[in-house]
Amino acid sequence: MNMENIELIAPRYGIAWYPWAVQYFFLIALSYASLWLAVPGTIMGRERWKPTARLALLGAVSTAIVAPVTLLADLHQPLRFWHFYAYPNNASWMSLGSLFLPLYVVLVLALAWLVWREPLRERADQSGLQGLIARLAPLGSWATPRWLVVAVGLAAVALSLAVMVYTGAEVAILKARPLWHTEYLPAMFLLTGVLGAAGLAIVVNRFSGVRHPVAGDQMLTVILISLVLAGLVAGGWLAQGLAINEGSVSAALDTVRDNPDWRRFAYWGMIAGIVLFLGAGMSEVLGSWRGTRWVLGLLALHVAWMFRWTVLMEVQTVARNSAGFQQYVVDIGSQGILGIVGSFGLWLAVILIINLFVPWRAAFGGHDQTATTSAIQGEPSYG
Repeated sequence: MNMENIELIAPRYGIAWYPWAVQYFFLIALSYASLWLAVPGTIMGRERWKPTARLALLGAVSTAIVAPVTLLADLHQPLRFWHFYAYPNNASWMSLGSLFLPLYVVLVLALAWLVWREPLRERADQSGLQGLIARLAPLGSWATPRWLVVAVGLAAVALSLAVMVYTGAEVAILKARPLWHTEYLPAMFLLTGVLGAAGLAIVVNRFSGVRHPVAGDQMLTVILISLVLAGLVAGGWLAQGLAINEGSVSAALDTVRDNPDWRRFAYWGMIAGIVLFLGAGMSEVLGSWRGTRWVLGLLALHVAWMFRWTVLMEVQTVARNSAGFQQYVVDIGSQGILGIVGSFGLWLAVILIINLFVPWRAAFGGHDQTATTSAIQGEPSYG
């Protein structure tokens, strides 16, 4: 009897999404979640939430401007974005997202313009470039109608929900990656986005010189609630997977068991979440320690970003057509570290430009003060 050896060769494909994708998913989640945090003060007009609304609206606008830039960079050939509009595909979440995202960005910018135009008008008598922008940007001296702010705000919230759904669905729909193919993933994107947005508001509250204690307390509460809900979602995902041998759970357990890098990610995620939960829960005790709140804010941003890095980048190292893992080393160039640093640098530049030319602190009847002025006047620090 003739015996033949048949050798099967399974190709190893390179990763399809680079760190630009992480930056996009991170920034767009911060944007829509920050918009939601601004809703009570901006749309509902609740006085107690107006300090938070000022901080959150700045976060929503700045990230909405930068997020599409990182998305275009992730296309590898940015100028091909017009293909989404020349060849629409209603069955593709990515194609639908190409419609939702521009509309969302326009509505967020329109909402910010409506909220900021009154403080801008008060700067119209200043000299220099700031005064010129303050005279031109409001497009007239007419009073901003309250109903228009509410209408644009509600439209922006509606589009933000569409953006949230499409960003979660375009990953969870991929059956080729069991670690992605679960209905729990969009919920975790949502909750970690809210977690990061609350952390961003705390950081902006500290470094912008506003340092409003009520806003800090509200954001710590949001962090606590987000962590609890994220824990419940993760627990439900694990319990359901163990009960019915669901693919994403079994794949995750196998990956953590077989890969020491994944075990480190899992341990670090649990430690960071516990520290953040305890820190936010003990805010009253830690309140007298200078700088504790903004450290917690940075940790919340880190958890939100690291979750997306693990899901989007590390999952791609799991071989699809063979056993084992593909090694991925972050490149130094534009597709790696330089791209990550550059996108964060662009985001910081946008915030600084807005801070320079827009009196966003004076929105909703606030005071247009700078961090330098606050320090000179000796205002108390709320970390």
